[in-house]
Amino acid sequence: MRVVVQRSKAARVTVAGEVIGEITKGLVLLVGVTHEDTEEDAAYLADKIANLRIFEDAAEKMNLSLLDVGGEILSVSQFTLYGDCRKGRRPSFIEAARPEQALGLYEAFNRLLREKGIRVATGRFGAMMDVELTNDGPVTLIVESKA
Repeated sequence: MRVVVQRSKAARVTVAGEVIGEITKGLVLLVGVTHEDTEEDAAYLADKIANLRIFEDAAEKMNLSLLDVGGEILSVSQFTLYGDCRKGRRPSFIEAARPEQALGLYEAFNRLLREKGIRVATGRFGAMMDVELTNDGPVTLIVESKA
């Protein structure tokens, strides 16, 4: 699994003009799944992201986690994270998991985050979505479950 993590002051996702997920301070997660991913990958990433120390403490050092600051998550499925642009001009998405596999792991990932006491808002899997965020910092990281 591959997740783009963006520290955010506020974010929301809309589908056909309707807001379906919204957060205040926290993280926007763009979540991609590939063929060999399992629930172990989802558990690893949920733990890593919940405890990633990327929020500033009183000394303005990135020393606090999402759990420490009581932040929220906006999780958006993003199969294009496995787009391969090395050949030609059109990305190949052969490394992205099929929707039936990806949906289950995406839902498991979000459930595992919720089990840590985090409020998780989501987009709509497979839908055309508009994602708006105020990136805080900006702080943007890529976190993967495989080395």
